[in-house]
Amino acid sequence: MDFPNYFADAESSFDDASLILFGVPFEKTSSFRHGADKAPYEVRQASWNFERYDLRTGINFEEILVHDYGDLNVQNLTSKEVFETTKTFTSKLLVKKKIPIAIGGDHSITPGIIAAFPKDIAVISLDAHMDFRQKYKNDIYNHACVIRRVTDHIPLQNIAVLGIRSVEKEEYEQAQKQGLFFRDAFTINKIGIGKSIQQTKTHLKGKQIYLTLDIDVVDPAYAPGTSTPEPFGLTPLDVLEIIEAFSPQLIGCDVVEVCPPYDHGQTAVLAAKLVQTFISGIWRNREA
Repeated sequence: MDFPNYFADAESSFDDASLILFGVPFEKTSSFRHGADKAPYEVRQASWNFERYDLRTGINFEEILVHDYGDLNVQNLTSKEVFETTKTFTSKLLVKKKIPIAIGGDHSITPGIIAAFPKDIAVISLDAHMDFRQKYKNDIYNHACVIRRVTDHIPLQNIAVLGIRSVEKEEYEQAQKQGLFFRDAFTINKIGIGKSIQQTKTHLKGKQIYLTLDIDVVDPAYAPGTSTPEPFGLTPLDVLEIIEAFSPQLIGCDVVEVCPPYDHGQTAVLAAKLVQTFISGIWRNREA
C-alpha cells in the first residue's frame, strides 16, 4: 500500500509554513552501496506510521506549519550541479525566512545547502566518517569531502563532527593539524553523551546551527539500510539527545545516506522519526 508522497502532517501551504521539507534524491558519489536516491520517497512513506500526537514532547504535529515541497530535480545532474541547485533553492527559502529540512540522497547534497547560509553560522555533522578529504574519486564534491567543502564557506572553528569511527589516515592528520573539533564514537562512549554535548556547546559558543545527520552515525544494528555502514556507532537515543540539546539553535538540517534497498524499512522509519524530532524541536523553541 502506498501512502501520499509527502511527509505526514506537512500539509500547510508554502506561504503559511515556517518549515519547508524537500527531498534531494541524488546518489552518484556513493562509494559502497547504492540506493540512497530512493530515500526521500521511503522516508516520506515511513512517516505515515506515526501518531500525530508526540508522547515525548506533548506536541500535536498537525498544529505545526510544515510544507513538503517535494523533490528537487537532481537525478541527472553532476555533483557540482547539485551543489549549485541546492544552494540556489535554499537561498530562496532563506529570503522568505523559511527553515529548510532536506532529505537526501547521499551526503554530497549538504555543502550546497550550507553555502546558502551566512558564513558566521556553525555546523554540526553527525557521521560515522570525518568526510574531510579534499578530493575523492577525482571529485571535490564527493560525499567523502563534505566537511572539507563546508570549510570553503564556514570557518573551520565553527564546525563540530560527532560520532566518527572511520577515517583515512591523511584526512585524520589534516583534521588534527587544522584543529577540526570532533568527538569520535569511542570517546563519546567513554565520557558519555552529556559531557560530549557540553564540550560541543562550549566550542560552538551559542551560534546558530545547521545540523547534518548522516544516518550512518547510528550503529548499523539500528540503521542497517545505509550506504556505508560502520559498527560501534551511536544509539538512536544518543542522537535524540544531541538534537534536543541543540534544537534551540537550529536554523536548518538534513538527514542523508538512508539506503532503502539494504534493510526492511527500519532505517527509513528511524530517519522519519528524526525528521519529526527536528520539526518538533525547532517548532517548540520558536513558539517558546
